[in-house]
Amino acid sequence: MSKYTDYNFKPFLQDAIAKLGFTEPTPIQKEMIPLVLKGKSAIGQAHTGTGKTHSFLLPIVERIQEGKQEVQAVITSPTRELAQQIFDALNQLTEGTEITSKLFIGGTDKQRSIDRLKIQPQIVVGTPGRIRDLVKENALLVHTAPILVVDEADLAFDMGFIEEIDGFASTMPDKLEMFVFSATIPEKLKPFLKKYMDAPTHIHMNDKRPVAEGIDFVLVPVRSKSRNARLLEVMKGINPFLSVVFCNTRKNAESVATFLAEQGIRVGQIHGDLSPRDRKKMMKQVRDLEFQYIVATDLAARGIDIQGISHVINYELPEDLEFFIHRVGRTARAGTKGTAITLFQPEDEDAIVRIEKMGIPFVQKDVKNGEWTELKERHSRKNRVKQIDEIDQKAISLVRKPKKVKPGYKRNMRWEMEKVKKRERRIKRRTNK
Repeated sequence: MSKYTDYNFKPFLQDAIAKLGFTEPTPIQKEMIPLVLKGKSAIGQAHTGTGKTHSFLLPIVERIQEGKQEVQAVITSPTRELAQQIFDALNQLTEGTEITSKLFIGGTDKQRSIDRLKIQPQIVVGTPGRIRDLVKENALLVHTAPILVVDEADLAFDMGFIEEIDGFASTMPDKLEMFVFSATIPEKLKPFLKKYMDAPTHIHMNDKRPVAEGIDFVLVPVRSKSRNARLLEVMKGINPFLSVVFCNTRKNAESVATFLAEQGIRVGQIHGDLSPRDRKKMMKQVRDLEFQYIVATDLAARGIDIQGISHVINYELPEDLEFFIHRVGRTARAGTKGTAITLFQPEDEDAIVRIEKMGIPFVQKDVKNGEWTELKERHSRKNRVKQIDEIDQKAISLVRKPKKVKPGYKRNMRWEMEKVKKRERRIKRRTNK
């Protein structure tokens, strides 16, 4: 299918698609939409920003039977923010229809959620823990739903939510259609997939190039300065619309945010230790453009889709290099340009080489007083061929290896060569006078 009109969606869906300005399906949508329409379980392996949300929302909405007031599809996402974004996208598609949907996420009043379930919605969107709690309370009746979507499955696994998904998936129909979306498929996730999916179609989007497309990748050596001082210099050399500074741990993120605040820079923080209220407040401030910089950890940032990021700064390289792709993929979205700046030290060289093999084209630069200068390629010293001048050549030709070698002969040869070189340099100086 090359256009959305080729799918023959219901008129209200066609109108919603036109209103959103969509014309041509993305690669993941071309693969997944027909499978969801047919009810064929599938795994969609693709990175963020590939259009995967609409690859399951459009066909699910198409399949909803408006006359049946029971749960027909359950969509789960590991974070409140991602679940909210899916729910907002769903509402754009179902506006003005009789299709009912409800959002259930942690950090909200559970009793109020139970009260809202006197009439069962046709589509449920939510976080794993809250959906499981409502199912255990017999308030949410998912046994009627033949469709389960597990979004960001690897992140759900990292955050320990797979058991909660398993808790309510086991109460759903035996012939369950499961659609799993994940950037990676960790080995430990496979038993869960095997339990519910019988020979699923595996769609693996080869999107290494799009990750690098539109992004300038800059390496900045830390050298003898502290990492914090180097970060400050980088920040003086850019004027981002919005920049995310990535750290590996919550402790590092808090430390960097505190340092920047002491320099008079107002920064936001996104990490796993924020309370639901603080997290919600922080996201509102980000959307209201109150910050130019956000300091974040990998897991927290993967669960949030922040619009308008012009720069990504890797304060340190991630321990799992796959996260480098997730980080830089936050910028240059929807055809825009972006910059990914990485601070590095000599001990990071092996990791940088491995990242380069993923298709990332680094350029090494330095920044001082807000001015950028391009540095020689990192390997230039290693690859440089020593130039042999005329004097060296003469010394090599005059000093020969002895026929019978004795211990220390190499040292004696070096001394003899140095004598020849000194003599030749004296002759050259006298000649030039």
